[in-house]
Amino acid sequence: MASFFLNGISRRNKLIAYLLIDLTLVPISLYIAFALRYGSFRPNVLLNGEAVLFSALTACGVVVLILFRLPWIKLSALEGRAVVRIAAGAGTLSVCAMLLSSTLGFAGARSVPMIFGAVFFASAMAARFAMLVLIGFVNDLTTQRRPVVIYGAGAAGLQMAGVLRGSQDMRCIAFIDDNTHLQGVLMAGVPVYPARKLRQMAQRTNKPLVIVAMPSVPKSRETTILTETRALGFEVKVMPSYTDMVSARAGTKNLLTVSPDAILGRDRVDLDIPEIARAYAGRNVLVTGAGGSIGSELCRQLLECRPASIVLFEQSEYALYQIDLEMQQRCASLKIPVIARLGSVANRARIESVMREHKIEIVLHAAAYKHVPLVEENELEGARNNVVGTQVLAEVAQSLQVERFILVSTDKAVRPTNIMGATKRMAELVIQDLATRSTMTRFAMVRFGNVLGSSGSVLPLFQSQIAAGGPVTVTHPDVTRFFMTIPEAARLVLLAGAYSEGGDVFVLDMGEPRRIIDIARQMIKLSGREVKDPVTGAGDIEIRITGLRPGEKLYEELLIDDSSLRATPHPKIMRAKEQSLSQIEVASMIREISASLNGNDADRLRLVVAKTVDGYRRPDADFVSRQKQISVAGAKTEGPI
Repeated sequence: MASFFLNGISRRNKLIAYLLIDLTLVPISLYIAFALRYGSFRPNVLLNGEAVLFSALTACGVVVLILFRLPWIKLSALEGRAVVRIAAGAGTLSVCAMLLSSTLGFAGARSVPMIFGAVFFASAMAARFAMLVLIGFVNDLTTQRRPVVIYGAGAAGLQMAGVLRGSQDMRCIAFIDDNTHLQGVLMAGVPVYPARKLRQMAQRTNKPLVIVAMPSVPKSRETTILTETRALGFEVKVMPSYTDMVSARAGTKNLLTVSPDAILGRDRVDLDIPEIARAYAGRNVLVTGAGGSIGSELCRQLLECRPASIVLFEQSEYALYQIDLEMQQRCASLKIPVIARLGSVANRARIESVMREHKIEIVLHAAAYKHVPLVEENELEGARNNVVGTQVLAEVAQSLQVERFILVSTDKAVRPTNIMGATKRMAELVIQDLATRSTMTRFAMVRFGNVLGSSGSVLPLFQSQIAAGGPVTVTHPDVTRFFMTIPEAARLVLLAGAYSEGGDVFVLDMGEPRRIIDIARQMIKLSGREVKDPVTGAGDIEIRITGLRPGEKLYEELLIDDSSLRATPHPKIMRAKEQSLSQIEVASMIREISASLNGNDADRLRLVVAKTVDGYRRPDADFVSRQKQISVAGAKTEGPI
């Protein structure tokens, strides 16, 4: 209540209060100056005909305080220049006291005005420090501010402590520093401890946030600090120096980075439900594509469900190294085994060996080639990974009687016009077929829209283009897409595993689709820039139309048959039972794909796709030629905004 009252006072009323406090200090300081000079605090001795001096000096004080703007000094920003202003104001009041004494004919000691100036300066500073202590004490009692430990008691650490002093959400409780000369002393009012103090803090229920404020430390040392601190279970942030933040080394993207939530265009869907934790608790879970955007987030969210173990399966060595390093740090205090395994989902022997060894009970299949233009030009490898890999993984899961199998799919699988979407639809057909014949394993699929912030999505592409000064490239002014965040996507996969009944397709209600060009404009503005007008040339960043790429659609769909929708316990989650191929048709499709791969025959593969997948047609030569001409000739600019 007290904190609310203090924060609720208007700026004008605060200025009046500060002015009255400083003004009250003027006669009090003069009284103390007389007392110190004459050695008595008795008013009848001190005010021997000089009462008028007190009134005159107080009146001058109003002018001096406003002239030097002392009431405008913000308490939380009390630094060197503010102290100089207070000292200058005290000195001016001291001169005023001398002039008034001479003008009014008082024959008192000449040292009184000088003592008065010193006393006023000391009392004005003391009053401000007292108010700071009082406000901090009240805030600590009445608000729940998160404790923060700053690693590094140098200049950057002190700057961060100054910022946190005025924060309503966080408070600095300690510094950590390796310098033995600083350990044990107070910096910015808080103690400095050695690094071993963090082990004691790690035992607290409410662990503090650790901010590493050592911008000049070698990268190897910073990495060691981050690894050791995160291993203790702390959340750790790294603070760049203020110089780097505004210099060319950091770039504007560090100052104004656009978050996925800022351009989502709707509220994030709350998918935190108890069924998720119950479905995965105590199970051995395999995540394929664990180093990708979705796979890595799945691994992070799985930790909240407390599985028996998590097996990270990944084809990219570097991606596996990164997610394994992160997960080992996160799991240090949770005691959840994390196992990293390299391999391809199309390698049956490897998959079977891993799943047998670790007694896998749930498979989350996020491994896929998903970049539309790349898969369009490398269709054979796209089919090998997306279709054959899914078939191999699912058949092994079924033979080992895995409890649940969840395929991560895409809205591009619905009436696809590109090979990537077509191969994902064929993977769905494989899962739908197995679901009809499986008695132990429950198979399900999840269809996503575009995942903001994932590798290859528009968010990192547009950010890099904006950081480079443009242009921001959009294929067509009318292209629309559904969007969701990475946490929403991963949560939807976990939820599908909890709700699965067998052969289900789960989709998230993502609201209305959004035009890509509108997102480009929004990101430019959120980055602190202006869209360039093609007519006048005013603005910073140009939006350039490059033409639709081969296989790209103007809009995407989430369901093949909207009439198949069924409700789930969650209002924002939809379940559908869609038509599928027979076992014989799926087997024929797989044989044709295998023959295409064995013969390295891309044309044969495209014929199989066209025959099997509803909506797909091969791009004709004229279309491909037109797109190449657009690419070579350069892009035309989007019209006036």
